[in-house]
Amino acid sequence: MKIVILAAGIGSRLGNPLPKPLTMLKSGKTIMQQQVDNISEYFNSDDINVVVGFKKDLIMESFPDLSYIYNQNFDTTNTSKSLLKALRKNRSESVLWLNGDVVFDSNLFKVIEKYIEKDQSFVCVNNSEVGDEEVKYNLNKDGFIKDISKIITDGLGEAVGINFIAKSDVKSFINRLIECKDNDYFERGLELSIQKDNLKVLPINISDFRCLEVDFKEDLDKANKLF
Repeated sequence: MKIVILAAGIGSRLGNPLPKPLTMLKSGKTIMQQQVDNISEYFNSDDINVVVGFKKDLIMESFPDLSYIYNQNFDTTNTSKSLLKALRKNRSESVLWLNGDVVFDSNLFKVIEKYIEKDQSFVCVNNSEVGDEEVKYNLNKDGFIKDISKIITDGLGEAVGINFIAKSDVKSFINRLIECKDNDYFERGLELSIQKDNLKVLPINISDFRCLEVDFKEDLDKANKLF
């Protein structure tokens, strides 16, 4: 399995001159340092690939031992195209990927490990909140994700930015990410794979763990209170 951190974006909503993954938490760690430390508790850090773009040198200098993939179009594309670059580099492997702005409790890996071992594609979700600005989901009759986007009105919960694609599903997912528009989030690629390829994606509820994405200053304040 390969692990991908999506860290190419400008992150302008937070108002930070640095790449958002380098945002310092009150714990004394940056968001990305916390991510790498958490990953290293359960997986091999040699398997981490970071997709960089905006001020990439700052991230690479901060984490010189990780592997990097450069999205040269970071200012005109969204996460669908950053993830596409990463999957093309790892098309024969299953991939666990994280948004570069998600702050989380490492214990949630205890929940998702068994699904990784089964090679079951999944999206981690928080069913205790359904924010208007967040990526939401609903289910089909078999309990797999039917729709996943920001525009869903009957969402059962929100995606938290930690996801897994099984080795057997990577090829079709790559094809659907290619179909995505430049400004699409990677969730659009999942939707297309679900609709066109019958991709079976489970929602894994991690509501019992501390986990949130830092988009705005209010989110950063909340993360600092949680951690």
